[in-house]
Amino acid sequence: MRKWMWLALGAALSVAAHAEQYPTKRVSFVSGVTPGSASDTMARIIAEKLQQKWNQTVIVENRLGAGGLVGAKYVANSEPDGHLIMMYASAFTVSPLLQPDVMKTSELQPVAMVATIPTVLVAQPEKYKTIKDFVGAAKANPGKLVCSDAGIGSATHMAFERFRFSAGIPDVVNVHTKGVGEAITEVVSGRSDCYFALVFQAKKIVDSGKLVALATSSPKRSALMPNIPTLEEQGFQNASYNFWVGALVPAKTPRPIVEQLNRDITEVVESPEVTAHIKKLGCDPLTGSVKDFEDMVAKELRENAELIKKANIKPN
Repeated sequence: MRKWMWLALGAALSVAAHAEQYPTKRVSFVSGVTPGSASDTMARIIAEKLQQKWNQTVIVENRLGAGGLVGAKYVANSEPDGHLIMMYASAFTVSPLLQPDVMKTSELQPVAMVATIPTVLVAQPEKYKTIKDFVGAAKANPGKLVCSDAGIGSATHMAFERFRFSAGIPDVVNVHTKGVGEAITEVVSGRSDCYFALVFQAKKIVDSGKLVALATSSPKRSALMPNIPTLEEQGFQNASYNFWVGALVPAKTPRPIVEQLNRDITEVVESPEVTAHIKKLGCDPLTGSVKDFEDMVAKELRENAELIKKANIKPN
């Protein structure tokens, strides 16, 4: 018994010592999206600041595919020592539910929240002036409304499905495009009636008058488009969809390292320079404890599982 006690104590001290020394080698952030996208840009901003803080090389590598699951699985299978970090978005609470044979959410440990990316419902101004016009037309023409999104299970897809059920809109024609650029082009061209666009993507087009923004899907108004009310403000309960970006590591990463990463990333995000940079991207900084992040993920997994079943969403 005494031998096992000493072994356990030795292991605990080893983990604590490793956490104090962390990082001991190059750290890599893995991005599951293309360079230049909001979450990828945030990964690069944070990597640069952590490199300065740690006096250790920090890089960003892109591993694309399967709604971020290719990169996520790569991180999940890596050594759980905090030196390989997944910069993921809210797809983490959707993609594994649609493709559980590829990866389970339990394979990654939430570490630190970074930001939320507001989305706004855009449509052609000739067709709709208000969200009530839009909902009224959708109900009057069941099965005829065409809605584009950035892909099956994407935040833009899930945001619309959540709003649709809240508003009581019947079946629609979903156009699952290859990305955000194609999705908004479908609306501008008139081939699609609507799209929940990322706010920084929508602002210039809305300001030009080519499209109208009817509502914000995020829980609160966007600082970039503060005049656009939320769906909740306009009477649609449980309609908001939280599109977040955050950092995760392999599930068996020692808790002291997870906690240190949370503290260091949170400190970077809350710095005036990084906060300003995130806001320039049309995003809102989001920070909290490891438990806050774990609780948010758990809640979203429950809600998204219900939504996927209700909307009969199937993977490609």
